[in-house]
Amino acid sequence: MISYTHGASSVPLIGETIGELLDRAARLYPDRDAVVSVHQGVRLTYAQLAHACDEIGRGLIALGVQHGERVGIWSTNNLEWAIAQFATAKIGAILVNINPAYRTSELEYALRQSGVCVLLSQTRHKTSDYLGMLEETRGNLPDLRAVVAIGEGELRREGDLRWSDLAAMASDASQERLAQRQRATQFDDAINIQYTSGTTGFPKGATLSHHNILNNGFFIGEGCRYTPEDRVCIPVPFYHCFGMVLGNLACVTHGAAIVIPAPTFDPEATLAAVAAERCTSLYGVPTMFIAELALPNFASFDLTSLRTGIMAGAPCPVEVMKRVQSEMHMEEVTICYGMTETSPVSFQTGVDDPIEKRVGTVGRVHPHVEVKIIDEHGAIVPRGTPGELCTRGYSVMLGYWNDPANTASSIDAARYMHTGDIAIMDEDGYAMVSGRVKDMVIRGGENIYPREVEEFLFTHPAIRDVSVVGVPDEKFGEQLCAWVILHENARVTEDEIRTYCTGKIAHFKIPYYVRFTDSFPMTVTGKIQKFKLREQFTR
Repeated sequence: MISYTHGASSVPLIGETIGELLDRAARLYPDRDAVVSVHQGVRLTYAQLAHACDEIGRGLIALGVQHGERVGIWSTNNLEWAIAQFATAKIGAILVNINPAYRTSELEYALRQSGVCVLLSQTRHKTSDYLGMLEETRGNLPDLRAVVAIGEGELRREGDLRWSDLAAMASDASQERLAQRQRATQFDDAINIQYTSGTTGFPKGATLSHHNILNNGFFIGEGCRYTPEDRVCIPVPFYHCFGMVLGNLACVTHGAAIVIPAPTFDPEATLAAVAAERCTSLYGVPTMFIAELALPNFASFDLTSLRTGIMAGAPCPVEVMKRVQSEMHMEEVTICYGMTETSPVSFQTGVDDPIEKRVGTVGRVHPHVEVKIIDEHGAIVPRGTPGELCTRGYSVMLGYWNDPANTASSIDAARYMHTGDIAIMDEDGYAMVSGRVKDMVIRGGENIYPREVEEFLFTHPAIRDVSVVGVPDEKFGEQLCAWVILHENARVTEDEIRTYCTGKIAHFKIPYYVRFTDSFPMTVTGKIQKFKLREQFTR
């Protein structure tokens, strides 16, 4: 049996734009909570959200934004971000998500490469002066015509606008002009550019359509069994697919409430929002759940309203998954796997999957999606054999923005997206993702998948988190190095960790080096930047 499967489904794909989706939700659920921004102290019903999105959409039309032009947003999570997502969709503009961790050179690259004409920018957050950084780059951005500031603080240039100014400009563009723009928008039009990578290489602008992300959001929500009664706490960033697709679009396609606990991830604020808003679902990457479970006052939060949630963005340690299910009451928590270029989810565990499938795999293929696992020659491998995972279907991006070479190297002639991830498919169609093709360590001819070693090391009682990388070695080519974060007050030596492994995993999988650290270099979405760990070791 070969490693190929497809998500046969009797539930059809949705053939509408994101603007049409929001209008439908406002008609069906006008008085239900749509967005609750806890840190801003505001909440909007679906009717109010639709009105706010129309207002900002008309403001952007009055500002001269044309169909297909790019509108950037550079901000942490807030109500304005959610409004911008739907307002740009309504007028057929392409929203460009700018990572709030970017600094001047990265910001300039993304704005120039995508040709952003209007930037919606946060004024500041903590020590980050966003408008100040923008001033350093504006002379090199010929396409940028206008800047709209989100938040308090001084504007840096005459002609810049505040969010309230943009809303006031709605009076210069009629509701009929907005309706015309919305009618002219097709669901296969580009709607979003997300700069991917972060863990390796130079960012590439994955370009996604209404059809890509609306349907992916819908089927993710189906996988979580969302209804209008659900309230979803979203501490993951909106600038990434996890926040804006698994979060915002999964909610709006089901009439559920979006709950924003804080501008950026804060474990205590997250659990406080779950308790105060009686959230039924909670999102996070494994490192977020680890941080929440480690809070000294964890037991003081009433999490009994939780039913489900999503863990994604990185493979989930089995022990963490078990604690989330038992101690956080998330018995129906699901694992999602995907990548930005596939909108993003292509695998998801089911809420009624057997426990070993729910903790040991990323689930089965999503509806209307095809996957295959191939060897280095492009041939499909037998089930149970590791290889590169490839995805095809409605979810595959349109391409990388203005980058035909990288597009062609990632999407083959048959429209399969080559993920770069190593996976194994079992006989029931469940997939286990064991790492990146580039992360695979070859030690003296032995192929080692770091995730397998990490899973084992997680069973050590002193280890809170671990990341395994390959480092150069003259004799074997590469050796394993385990970077370890210990539990508070835990004490263990390198030799004790190696002794713990002896006899339990193959000798060549035992880390040759063990290094202790307080934190890992991370992307904003919580992915460990393993290339930086390798560089750190080499230094």
